[in-house]
Formats: sequence, C-alpha cells, structure tokens
Amino acid sequence: MMFRLLLLAALLALTPPAAAQETPFPGKGTVEITVLFPAGSSADVTARLLADGMARQLGTTVIVVNRPGAGGAIGYRYVAGQKPDGFSLVWNSNSISTTHYSGTLPLTYEAFEAVARVLVESPVIAVKADAKWKSLGELMAAAKASPKSVTVANSGTGSHTHISAVALFRTAGAEVIDVPFGAAQVVPSLLGGQVDAAVQLPAALAGNVSAGQLRLLATLTSARDPAFADVPTAREQGTDVSLEAWRGVAVPKGTPKQVVAVLEAAIRRTVESREFAEGCARVGARPAFMEAEGFGKLIASEDAELANLMDVIGLKKP
Repeated sequence: MMFRLLLLAALLALTPPAAAQETPFPGKGTVEITVLFPAGSSADVTARLLADGMARQLGTTVIVVNRPGAGGAIGYRYVAGQKPDGFSLVWNSNSISTTHYSGTLPLTYEAFEAVARVLVESPVIAVKADAKWKSLGELMAAAKASPKSVTVANSGTGSHTHISAVALFRTAGAEVIDVPFGAAQVVPSLLGGQVDAAVQLPAALAGNVSAGQLRLLATLTSARDPAFADVPTAREQGTDVSLEAWRGVAVPKGTPKQVVAVLEAAIRRTVESREFAEGCARVGARPAFMEAEGFGKLIASEDAELANLMDVIGLKKP
C-alpha cells in the first residue's frame, strides 16, 4: 500500500496542474465577427449563418456585432486595432480595397491576415418591369445616343455597386448620371421612377424581381449566376465587365498561423454544410470557400486591379 501511495505521488508530481496547461484556441472564449453593414442587410444575414455554424464547429460562442459606417472603414479600423489572438474577426469584402482607394480608410488589406473566402454575390443591373429597355444593349444604346440622359443608382460613393456601375458604362463608352444613394434608398427610388436603372447585389432586388416589379438586364459576372440562369451577363451582351463581390473572414495582422488554421477549418465545414448553402440561396449569395493562402493571393491581386480601375474611372483619391 505504501508503495502504491508513493508511486501515485510521484505521478502527480510529474503532471502539470490543469490550470497551468495551455488551453487550445478558442477554449471557452467568445469569438466576435464585425459586420460592416447594418442588421438585416445581406451581409448581416450571411454573417449570422456563418457565426452559427462556426459556433458549433468550435464549441464556443461566436457573435456578430454590426459596426457600419464610412463604407466599412469604421469596422475595419476597429478590428485592425484589436489583439491578434483570433477572437476578433472582420466579415471583409472587396471593400477593403475600394474603401482604401476612395480615401476613406488609411489602412490597406495588409493590416489583416486572410482566413477564408466564404461566398460570392453577383452585381446586377435592373430597371422597372415596365421600362422601355428590354436588354442591356437597348439601355446602352439610349445612353450613347443621349449622353447623361440615363440615371443609374447605386449604394453609395465608393461602394462595390458604385464602382461596378461606373465601370459598366465607362467600358461601354456610355455617359450616364451616377446617383450614389444609401443602400436603403435605391429600390424605392427605382420603383418610384426617380432613377432609370440601378446596380445592386441580388438580395436588395430579389423580392421585387420575383414580384414582377423589376427586370434584370444583366449580371456583372464572368459566367451566368445559377440563381438568374435566364439573365445574360454583360459580357454576353458586348460589354466586357466582370465584378463579382466576395465576402470572407480576416483577422488582425500577426494572428498566429495555428489560430488562423483553426478558424479556417471551422469556416470550411460551415460553408460546405447544407444549412449554409440554403441560407445563402435565400439572399442570392453562393457559397465559395477558399483557403487562407489562396484567399490572401486573391485579395492582393484584386487590390491592384481595383486600384487601377478606380484610377481610370476617376474614383481613386491621391
């Protein structure tokens, strides 16, 4: 008996106390995802789908906090200033580049570590269902025949839909009047006849399209969007523009690679789930997982392209 007690004491002495052992990330900590848009937006809806799935995968609490404003600059600056420990995430998008080059955000994409691309959305151009233009070609012809006679709404100066709209008409050689509304004003203004057309992401228009109030003339993508299979792309109609919007997750620069790997794996499993795909479909988004390394390369490559595009179309600030 004495021998057994001595052996047990020796084993206990060799085992570090549980409190002293390092707890694998995330442990019981709360992971926070900053969303750059208000509650109820498509960005918010999809972020909450992601948060729910990640919470199950990580075995901890994952919350969404809305920090809208300044084209995303408020949210980006907040997350960039947080401790790089994996608990502060930003639901990023192409806006990390467009907001920077529009002069609103002093930070660049290099202030963050890419974790994973999650989904893509297809910008579309729409008109009222009873509009005289039945195709993008007809709208372009009218805009070219009478410069600045066509008004085109978007979600705000420097937004992805603004840049998409400007690029679309500049590429076609048509001169229109850009109307950079706030996102909530675009559809009511189009339905009310205050503007002739609008470039938006699908979630903002889907209900009105289904109700027969709006007509889609084109998707601004490299290939047809499965959600709008009968709507031709701008490229198919002679205007070489492809400007898909993506959303993903990034963390502050300096976050440990092993922490990024844990988050990436949880995101992959969530994005590949049936529940996530069904939720995305309801707001016109498509799951499009991309791992950290590839996502980082995509952001860097697109940053250079957007810098050049914004310079050409006059939206880049010195």
